[in-house]
Amino acid sequence: MSLARAWLLAFALLTSVASHAELRLVLDSDALDSSERQASQALLDEALGALPPSFKQRLDRHVNVRWRAMPAEVYGRAGRFSGIELNRQLLASLSDGSAATTQTQRPHGNVRRELLATVLHELTHLYDRAQLWPDDEQHLLQRCRQRFASLGAVGLPDACRGQTARRFTLSDNPSLLDLAGWPQQVGRRGAREQANGQVARSPDAYELSNPLEFVAVNIEYFLLDPSYACRRPSLARHLSEHFAGWTPAHQQPCADGYAYLNAGRDFARQPLGTLDPARVYQVDYLLAEANQEWASRWGHSMLRLVICAPGRPRGPDCRLDLDEHLVLSYRAFVGDLQLSSWDGLTGVYPSRLFVLPLAQVIEEYTKVELRSLASVPLQLNRVQLEQLVTRAAEQHWSYDGDYYFISNNCAVETLKLLRSGSQHPRLQALDSILPNGLLDTLVARDLADRSVFDDPSEALRLGYRFDSFRDRYQAMFTVLQQRLPIEQDNVEDWLAQTAAARRPWFAKADLRASAALLLLEQAALRRQLLLAQDELKRRYLTGRAAKDPNLDKAGGALEQILANSGFLSRPAELLEGGYGLPQRAEWQRLEVESRNRQQQLRLLSDDLDHEVRNLLEPARLAELEANEANLVQLGEHLRALHKASGGLRLP
Repeated sequence: MSLARAWLLAFALLTSVASHAELRLVLDSDALDSSERQASQALLDEALGALPPSFKQRLDRHVNVRWRAMPAEVYGRAGRFSGIELNRQLLASLSDGSAATTQTQRPHGNVRRELLATVLHELTHLYDRAQLWPDDEQHLLQRCRQRFASLGAVGLPDACRGQTARRFTLSDNPSLLDLAGWPQQVGRRGAREQANGQVARSPDAYELSNPLEFVAVNIEYFLLDPSYACRRPSLARHLSEHFAGWTPAHQQPCADGYAYLNAGRDFARQPLGTLDPARVYQVDYLLAEANQEWASRWGHSMLRLVICAPGRPRGPDCRLDLDEHLVLSYRAFVGDLQLSSWDGLTGVYPSRLFVLPLAQVIEEYTKVELRSLASVPLQLNRVQLEQLVTRAAEQHWSYDGDYYFISNNCAVETLKLLRSGSQHPRLQALDSILPNGLLDTLVARDLADRSVFDDPSEALRLGYRFDSFRDRYQAMFTVLQQRLPIEQDNVEDWLAQTAAARRPWFAKADLRASAALLLLEQAALRRQLLLAQDELKRRYLTGRAAKDPNLDKAGGALEQILANSGFLSRPAELLEGGYGLPQRAEWQRLEVESRNRQQQLRLLSDDLDHEVRNLLEPARLAELEANEANLVQLGEHLRALHKASGGLRLP
């Protein structure tokens, strides 16, 4: 046999042996007595048994484990000698069995459980380091050279050339970083967010320090907590895929849906609901079109969940179940009573994911802000859609970021959710910081279907578009122009008049014109309420600074409403302990706490309704009352005309 063939045979044998090699934990037992050795080995055997097979195969080395003195608060660490060191102060309780019953204030409960988690944690660091060599290929070539050198080879044998690098990633994996809370920065390709906003419902705040620790902490829970896949389903799925589809044998079954808090303004309604991804037929990109307000001139990005009514099979008819549909909206949660442009630029406001009823969103934008809504279906397959819904539920409970009008606004937050949730490959390189620009980009990349607007009447009928009431008000104004000699050219000028200036026209109006006047007067009242709200904010803040005694009661109600309504955007504050998505055992507390908070909000809202008018300037209060009087007068006028006409329908 030639020397070259001998080298090739030897290399094949070495490679075969290496491919079957596995992780070995070697206890340094020289200074241990028999009970300490036995307890230590049992701990290491349990840790080794908890690891996925591919983990042990990839970390194919002997890892030395030893006990040594270290500070009391430290359970262990990965040593400089590429082994693991455990705190010797804990050895006695491990060997006599008391560690299993000694409770701690740490996440895993008792001392022995913490020691087991520590071994798994530090092994994960070793595993991660083994995968993150910057020169993997050179390392493998060097190992190949050394193996052949032991057989007498000189230089780099041909058998070693062309060897590809073995690289298995965890903490630097882009998908994991998205899920972990260090997503790619929108507008800065390749750069990652520096701060982790997933600060609520964390099992251990240490995970937020950096991606390396995040991975190590989550591996602890992935391997040890039977409820991990139910609490953090997106991460559990990612880790299972990384470990070749492996899942812990003790993993418990999960409930069909996820708890969420409906942030609707109906304070008489129980806000706790259940979101089942299987009932979501489609996800739409929901755009509130722009208006002239500084913060709204590029629109507002949201996601609409088209949810089927109970018992209805998933299909196009679900688009008509509007009462079931929910809207996911990243908004700045304003903790005082004034939305400051400067604060919005500097990130003073928290950015949180609100879950809202579609009906409320339609009313807010189309009737109050007079902005149209476009609901554009996203092109997602079933797996991507359900993963996105799951990720949204996770963000609802865990995320508390900083809202910036420019760099971390609704469009940016929505895009990050779409990326991390759906894992759609065409979303990863997509960038836009403007809501309307994001929609254009989604359409250009065939990720959203704008063809649903080709037939405008069908788009309205099927709920792909919700028109601004501005067009309806203008139509009513056109009726006035046709039937009364009014001087105004558009509906805005008509509504800008005082209530007293509009009132003389009521007596001159026929039945149809009176009906149009009634709708316009309702619009005028909404406008006055918005102006009163803005005035109240400014006067309340000024009065608070000046300690105006007239504002005490109403101001206190306003402050309490803000303080008590925060749970609707940050539901994690209703629960103590636990992490991730709430489980069934936690739902009872959620129901009680959310119902109590909602009842408080209802009482505070009633108090505010009684007191708020005392805070308005006399001129504003007079205009508001005059507007309400106009509505009463128009109602009486309409009833009289209707009676005189014999109850005929409007022409």
